Amino acid sequence: MNDLFEKCRLFEDAKRVMAAGVYPFFRPIEATEGSAVVTHGKRRVMIGSNNYLGLTHHPRVREAAKRAIDKLGTGCTGSRFLNGNLALHEEIEEKLAKYLGKKSCLVFSTGFLSNQGALSCLVGKNDVIYSDRENHASIIEGARMARGETLKFRHNDMNELERIVSQSRARYEGALIVADGVFSMSGHIFNLPGAVEIAKKYKCRIYIDDAHALGVLGPKGQGTEFHHGLSGGADIVMGTFSKSFASIGGYVAGDDDVIHYIKHTARTFIFSAAMPPAAAATVLECLKIVEEEPEHLQKLWKNTQKMQRALNEMGYNTLGSKTPIIPLLVGDDMMAFAFAQKLYELGVFATPVVKPAVPEGCALIRTSYMASHDDKDLDCALSALDKLGHQFGILGNPERQKKLAVLAEEHFGKSG
Repeated sequence: MNDLFEKCRLFEDAKRVMAAGVYPFFRPIEATEGSAVVTHGKRRVMIGSNNYLGLTHHPRVREAAKRAIDKLGTGCTGSRFLNGNLALHEEIEEKLAKYLGKKSCLVFSTGFLSNQGALSCLVGKNDVIYSDRENHASIIEGARMARGETLKFRHNDMNELERIVSQSRARYEGALIVADGVFSMSGHIFNLPGAVEIAKKYKCRIYIDDAHALGVLGPKGQGTEFHHGLSGGADIVMGTFSKSFASIGGYVAGDDDVIHYIKHTARTFIFSAAMPPAAAATVLECLKIVEEEPEHLQKLWKNTQKMQRALNEMGYNTLGSKTPIIPLLVGDDMMAFAFAQKLYELGVFATPVVKPAVPEGCALIRTSYMASHDDKDLDCALSALDKLGHQFGILGNPERQKKLAVLAEEHFGKSG
């Protein structure tokens, strides 16, 4: 017999990175502003945040949160199913459903719990999930909790999806195609039109995780369906409030009967404490601002296009991203850690992404951009990225760039 904790003592991965002086995680943020943070006493330009619309410091949002605390206190102290259901939660559901073009909506306490709860209760033992290989960890966990089988298809590859569906669909009762709308590491947009064709042909339902698409894609930020001009293309849309909507919490939206079923059977909804009042009020105010102040979305895309153009011209492999998530393919894990550390020392905060979040040998520097960035901040980041790209042999090195291009095609597939 072994000691249960033996694996804890043997876990050396993070300790090795710490010993090398390049550990990039859990940096304590002492203060924040629209486009920068203060860490270890120094202001650093933030290009690693999901605060896409820059609303965390919007005066209206902060005032709404304060009013909610004054009226309702700091927490709900229970699940919505019992004593924690606020009028604010129901107002979000009503207004968000209308904004997304869905009949009904259900608000969870986090986005992770939304995926876990909805997928696990919808997919029964005789059903199947067809899951994109780059899907977020919360989808993976939701699929593991579901009693049905999960079959994976190559990232954004509709030919492989149809091949797998055509060969397996007859073995199952129900079928659900599940994918991120915007993939959080690559920044790719899911090929929803292709998935809709396959779903109709083989009687599948479609579930889209719009965590990184809400507030970003579509004319008014309504997400992946609206980006493709396919309102109603997905049967269920899930999302989170912890990114563009400057809060915490999650939701699923779809037809009345489906949402009613999830509401009364999803264990992560029934047995989790509800979103606190300030978080709920923040979401409502962000939704109003998104609809009333389109300049935030316009500025986000202006900044995104500037950075896409500049980074591609420098020679970085950005995996063909067409969203505010712009990954920089580095390759080696330790190089990514060292690169992020040097970037931090130059006053720029970004995050390295290594295995298992990406395939081995495909480490990234994940950069993402916000409406609140100004040109001075963006130019500061570009200057640091240009300097370090050459210093680490990522730029100006045709052989290395060719190798990275092969890795990108092999492991990350199509950008959509």
